[in-house]
Amino acid sequence: MAEYEKRVLLGLSGGVDSAVSARLLQRAGYEVLGLYLDISETAAREDAISTADFLGVPLTVLDISAELEENVNRPFCESYLKGRTPNPCILCNPSVKFRMLREKADEMGCKYIATGHYARTRDGGVYRALSENDQSYMLCRLKKEQAENLLLPLGELPKSRVRELAEEFGIPVAHKPDSMEICFIPDKDYASFIGRRAPLPPPGDMTFNGEVIGQHRGIHTLTVGQRIPGLYNERKLYVDKIKPESNEIILALWEGLFKSEVRASEVSWLIDEPASPFKARVKVRHTKWEMPLCTVTPLPGGEVLIETDEPFRAPAPGQAAAFYVEDRLVGGGIIV
Repeated sequence: MAEYEKRVLLGLSGGVDSAVSARLLQRAGYEVLGLYLDISETAAREDAISTADFLGVPLTVLDISAELEENVNRPFCESYLKGRTPNPCILCNPSVKFRMLREKADEMGCKYIATGHYARTRDGGVYRALSENDQSYMLCRLKKEQAENLLLPLGELPKSRVRELAEEFGIPVAHKPDSMEICFIPDKDYASFIGRRAPLPPPGDMTFNGEVIGQHRGIHTLTVGQRIPGLYNERKLYVDKIKPESNEIILALWEGLFKSEVRASEVSWLIDEPASPFKARVKVRHTKWEMPLCTVTPLPGGEVLIETDEPFRAPAPGQAAAFYVEDRLVGGGIIV
């Protein structure tokens, strides 16, 4: 039993954050095992293997290509073709990454799972990181059971300190750049990725105040809140709505982007599911500053109504809405 209580399965990616997490867990007295989720990226896989060897962490390499295609890649493409803006990490975390970690941890006799996310856990709850590079938003659709025995060693550290620790520990990937792209679209060419799976939407009208003022190259090339190049009557215009049924982009001035009410579906809760409205803060994109106060009202069918005290900028269908009570992440859903 004692061995089980101190054994943790860490998602080891081959990057700095998970490597430092491994060493910190070891220093805290945990027996660390590693799991590399393989999508056929040779360089990343080799980095994970060499890092695990350096740290003395037994590593399991698990091919997740089929799981990723079914649960992330396909829904990602379908969402874009419907005029939505999905966040692939938020799709992946509950359905692939953390599910695989928990399943393998149970198989391997590990009580805990861990990752290199910048967030905190305490008594089964997930909290915002103490540093500016908080990543709790990316965890907003985890299932409650996926967070119950989750360890996040970097939650109280700034990125600069993690880099310093990597050097102090002599970790081989200490100077490896942070990954900024989607793991399955490393060249950032969304259109080509989607086009290999389905016919791309054709060009269509862009309208402002009911008047056609230009053409777009396809609804999949734009997102709500995005600025349109050039000026219209010396004013900047932004995407306000994407209408796939008419292949139309509705534009607005900056002040027209702000909303006070939005619905979210497919809500996951990291607390006991609430039965009545409650006050929270809501985050609708991975930014450092935009978290307005709101009232979250549960609706039938797993949806919620979000009513903000102050208007917030450009909530985009397909993106996630994360709910916080003080610093605690309590749940999240997909904006509809």
